[in-house]
Formats: sequence, C-alpha cells, structure tokens
Amino acid sequence: MINLIWLVMIISSLVVAALTGKMEAVTEAVFASAEQAVSIAFSLVSIMTFWLGMMKLIEKSGLINWVMKLLRPLVSILFPRLPKDHPAAQAILMNMSANLLGMGSAATPFGLKAMQELQTLNPDPQTASDEMCTFLAVNTSSMTLIPTTVIALRAAGGSANPTEIVGTTIIATFIACSIGVISDRLLRKFSAHNGGRK
Repeated sequence: MINLIWLVMIISSLVVAALTGKMEAVTEAVFASAEQAVSIAFSLVSIMTFWLGMMKLIEKSGLINWVMKLLRPLVSILFPRLPKDHPAAQAILMNMSANLLGMGSAATPFGLKAMQELQTLNPDPQTASDEMCTFLAVNTSSMTLIPTTVIALRAAGGSANPTEIVGTTIIATFIACSIGVISDRLLRKFSAHNGGRK
C-alpha cells in the first residue's frame, strides 16, 4: 500500500510539473536529493561505526548481562506461562536488552529467534499464541534509553545537539511500551471473553 501511495505521488508530481512547464525543476531536485542521500549515507557510516563499537564494548564489558538480569523479573511477569530456562526466554531477554540500549540492528535477530522458539510452544501453529502477541507488542514499542540510530541520523543531518532527544525518547518509548502491554492484556481478555483461546 505504501508503495502504491509513493507511486501515485511521484506520477502526480511529474504530471503537474509537465503541465506547468517545470520539468527542469523536477530533474534538478532529483539529482540534488540523490547527492544529499549519498552524503548522508556516507556520514552515517562513521557515526554508526562509532556506536556499534560502543555497543560491542557494552557487550564485552558484561553490561548487557547486567541489563538482562535486571529485565528477567519483567519477562517473568510479561510471560508467566513461559518456562524460565526455555531458549525463547533467553532470546526475549537479549532482544529487550538490545532494544533498551538502542541496538535495533542487534535486536532484530534475537526477535526472530524468540518468535521461532515461541512457535515451538504454540499449541496451534496456524495462529499466534498469547506469548507471541505479547512479545510483538513489547518488541515494536520497546523502551529505549539510548536512541543511537536517531542520534546518528540527527548528527548526519547537521543537528547542533543530536543527543538532546534522549530524555524525550525515554519518556515517549516508556509510554508507548506501557500502552502496548496494556493493549495486549485488554485485547487478550476481550478475545477470551468472546470465545478465543485463554
């Protein structure tokens, strides 16, 4: 659907430019935007390299293990039917820890692994289990303490203070995660009330 929307916007702009005799402006904008995209991409490489190095240090120093220990009681509350030593619990902890530290690219493989492991516990493989729905809600609305990717994008875009969003990001992601978990619980009760799986 998004691709269709973009296609309609591109075709509409080309038609309007052709009818108003401003095709040269469109061509200039295309080349200028392409040049800017390449410039941002190259500047992101250095910034992302720095942050990935920082995250590797966090991982090697054992900080991520400390975060995992901190999150373990929360996982027990969110996933009460999940066996404590199941591989899914470990993958969920790693995913949540990576998201909390702003390592979205590192969180994705753990998220996929968690879903695969949760599927092994799913009594109905054709339908997402309650645990899978809860994990999806937590993963997509995860709380972030250090939004490294956004900081990198702001720095690449020439922001005077790219880290000034940290405070608001913590508040926004906390609210988003809370609403995600509350919605998951409410919809689970609604589904059970209407004859769904309990």
